[in-house]
Amino acid sequence: MGSDGQLIVDTRPHTGRSPKDKFFVREPGSEAHIDWGDVNQPIDESRFDALYERVEAHLSERDVYALDCYVGADERYRVPLRVYSEFAWQSLFAHHLFITPETPEPGFTPEFTVVAAPLFQANPERDGTRSSTFVILNFRRRIILIGGTRYAGEIKKSVFTVMNYLLPLRDTLSMHCSANVGAEGDTAIFFGLSGTGKTTLSSDSHRPLIGDDEHGWSADGVFNFEGGCYAKVIRLSQTAEPEIWAATHRFSTVIENVVYDERLRTLDVDSEAKTENTRAAYPLDFIPHIVPGSKGGHPKTILMLTADAFGVLPPISKLSREQAMYHFLSGYTAKVAGTERGITEPQATFSTCFGAPFMVHRPTVYAKLLGQKIEEHNVDCWLINTGWSGGPYGVGKRMSIAHTRAMVNAAIEGRVPEAFEREPFFGLMIPQSVPGVPSEVLNPRNAWGDPTAYDAQATKLAQLFSKNFQRFEAHASDAVKAVAIKPR
Repeated sequence: MGSDGQLIVDTRPHTGRSPKDKFFVREPGSEAHIDWGDVNQPIDESRFDALYERVEAHLSERDVYALDCYVGADERYRVPLRVYSEFAWQSLFAHHLFITPETPEPGFTPEFTVVAAPLFQANPERDGTRSSTFVILNFRRRIILIGGTRYAGEIKKSVFTVMNYLLPLRDTLSMHCSANVGAEGDTAIFFGLSGTGKTTLSSDSHRPLIGDDEHGWSADGVFNFEGGCYAKVIRLSQTAEPEIWAATHRFSTVIENVVYDERLRTLDVDSEAKTENTRAAYPLDFIPHIVPGSKGGHPKTILMLTADAFGVLPPISKLSREQAMYHFLSGYTAKVAGTERGITEPQATFSTCFGAPFMVHRPTVYAKLLGQKIEEHNVDCWLINTGWSGGPYGVGKRMSIAHTRAMVNAAIEGRVPEAFEREPFFGLMIPQSVPGVPSEVLNPRNAWGDPTAYDAQATKLAQLFSKNFQRFEAHASDAVKAVAIKPR
């Protein structure tokens, strides 16, 4: 127990997901829909059935904790869940992260069942798994089977994966994004990978939060999948992020793998001695300024965030519908030198739909749905670079958060003047002015001391975009292919 009543848990040796240990049961009902490959690996039904029986026998000798809950705030699209877990703290985690009624509902029938058995170790030779760890989704039996790992994020993300399978079959877009709502009821969506500022920029005291991570976009609008937050807390600052800090210092918040003082029970959020991926799980209502019911209308604005460490993308650019689909398929950001061992210069990262590990259908299925909804609801789309300007990482400077916030607010509030210039390397439309932002920072080439060096760096990044898009080209529409980035 932490000094503020948190429950501190240690999930080692697993302090993150095990993506290479995730499988889908190959069965006739779902087989044609799944984009099989390195991310979505198949396993035989017979292997699953035999492993499930062994897990069942393992749990029959232990206390097991059961929780009935939902995923999806919109009653028309929500999925009833039953979560069985070997650890009481994992049941508390699920209680925080999913939508849990205060009292059990009569006649509750789960549509999917999660079985988490962290102490059960698979035998790869016998069970057909890669290691002793496994996360297996069976769409015929509607079971998620998890074993060999204490890391609770597997529960959250496997349920998200289920929603990414179910919702597109109902013409509803599942999204790895945050979302908030303005005073006029205007919804904004923020896509972005880790380190792009998604959580920071969507947290705004003037715009209540629908949710910070997983949403659906249905015929009725946007809705949160979850009832809580799973916040990364490494180097969390009470000054910079007071709301998240307060939520992580409350009774019942589950704290994963954070170093603490064993005498005082205080957290050391700056330590990465156990892992860089330290986490806190808590209910949404621990955060002020949230939208009651976790639902909003159709988005007025979509912002796609990237932290471009190459320093060549504009800090803000307007996207056409087809460009939004292209950048959604690309899901670009860049790792910087020093963030991982062996990285000495900017390294491009492309994660399809800003959530590649959790997408089940072919990526173009999600991109097509996004394009249809952008067109139907006349949504303004923007690409925001929260990364570097005036040079790559190590030479240029990180975008000013004050300038980025001014650009994001202007885009959401419709205050960006309709005067643009076309940028030649990526085909992006750059505003000539944005209220509260010096005009000289808007065109990235002008911010470099050596324009020739900028051209070489921009060409390099354009080549990486082009190479990445080859994976989707065969299934992309002609309109999307027409706006694809091509090296000059």
